[in-house]
Order: sequence, then C-alpha cells, then structure tokens
Amino acid sequence: MHPSPSLAFILFIGLHILLLIRLAWIDYRLMLLPDRLNYPLLWSGLLFQICFAPEQLSDCVLGAIIGYTSLWLLYWIYYYWRGCEGIGYGDMKLLAALGAWHGWRSLGWITLAAATSGLICALVAKILLKSRLSLTTTPLPFGPNLAIAGGSVGWIYSSFPQLQELNFLL
Repeated sequence: MHPSPSLAFILFIGLHILLLIRLAWIDYRLMLLPDRLNYPLLWSGLLFQICFAPEQLSDCVLGAIIGYTSLWLLYWIYYYWRGCEGIGYGDMKLLAALGAWHGWRSLGWITLAAATSGLICALVAKILLKSRLSLTTTPLPFGPNLAIAGGSVGWIYSSFPQLQELNFLL
C-alpha cells in the first residue's frame, strides 16, 4: 500500500498542470510563451526535485540544459538554412522547464510526441482551412504540443520506469 501524497506534492503537481494549460492556451491564441510563466514552471520543477526526489536533481538540471540547448541549436540550423526563424525562444524555455520536471531521459519522447502531434495538427488545419493555410509559410504554435506532450509523456515516463529501457529507440 502506497502512502497518500502530501499536500505540498499535490500543490506542486497542480501548479505544473495549471502552468502547462495556461502556456498552451496563450501560445495557441497569441503565438507567445511568456517568461513570466515559463520561468516559474522551470524553477518549480527543480524545487520539486529538491523536495521530493533529490537523487534525480542532477538528471533534471541536465534536462533543463539539454531541453533548451537542443531547440536553440534547431533554431540556428533552421535560421541559417531558411533565413528566418522556425521556432521561438519560448519553446526553448518550455522544453527546458519540461526537462527540469521530468529529467533529460524523457526529452526524446516528449519531443517526439510534440512533433508528431504538431504534424497531425498542421495536417488537420490544412485540410480544414484548405487554401487559407500554407504549411511552408504559416507559423503555427508549437507550445500547446509541447505542453500536452510534456504533461502526458512526462507523467507516463516517470510513472512507468520500465519505459526507460526503450530509450535506445530514440
């Protein structure tokens, strides 16, 4: 029998969920992921690790670094290739925050799930909007996909440690 979670644990998880929902909604409506929400998400993830899983803190700090750096590199590769921005700095900070919450090992799955759901959303939007949407020039928000993937994949990944054995697939 597992002990029931403490009030502090529930408050951290509630904050995590509320910040992800708010960030997804703002990015969907305004194509913006504000720092005033991204930073509390990142720091609350690290504080959560300090309070409830200190043995995982180094993995989560590394997750924040790798999360930010991976999208930062993608930004510059795309910028030099196409001559325009392909991803925003808010997306980099959001992936860093998800890395702080779930650790670096979950980032591959989170990114894969976010990219897959983003592609599906873009294709559905193209079908529904027909000629009003160009998939090569119309910017689409990636934050909602990252938030959904981070919340769901991150939770699944941390709840079922045996899935970590499948990391070799990425």
